[in-house]
Amino acid sequence: MPSPIAFDVPTMSLIQDIVSRYPEGRKKSALLPILHLAQSEFGGWLSTQTMDYVASLLDIQSIEVYEVATFYSMFRLSKGGTYVLEVCRTGPCALVGAEEIQAYLEKKLGIKEGETTSDGLFSIKGVECLASCGTGPVIQVGEKYWESLDQSKVDEMIDRLRNDADQAGKKDLS
Repeated sequence: MPSPIAFDVPTMSLIQDIVSRYPEGRKKSALLPILHLAQSEFGGWLSTQTMDYVASLLDIQSIEVYEVATFYSMFRLSKGGTYVLEVCRTGPCALVGAEEIQAYLEKKLGIKEGETTSDGLFSIKGVECLASCGTGPVIQVGEKYWESLDQSKVDEMIDRLRNDADQAGKKDLS
């Protein structure tokens, strides 16, 4: 049986504050912000165990959490790389080369959509509209948008993310 999970004390306090913003009997309204906290605190993705835990905190059925977590592309339902490269694939981005950018990214990293590089650094995820239609093709990594992409900008993005990971690794060793 997997070990039980629980939010740390400061996060539980924040969750109580979030839930208190909604009317009595409407705890489910706090689901989205709590899923964001859960994903952040429990390894960058939402396991079934994590979603069940969130359901228990909000006194709702697990299926209600699964429905929301599977609907929104910002929630990850499996472990991924340190950097999840979310490639917008809707019409406006497709018209300006998103499919070619994704193909180039897959070739450059040696993985397909839904896969993670052997070093655990990158995953590719196709997503729906990132609301940056005027600057497509676009890739979101965490909270950062990489816009008006071409192959050289993709190379620059990958190099910068690798450098950031290297720098973070050096900090962890000191």
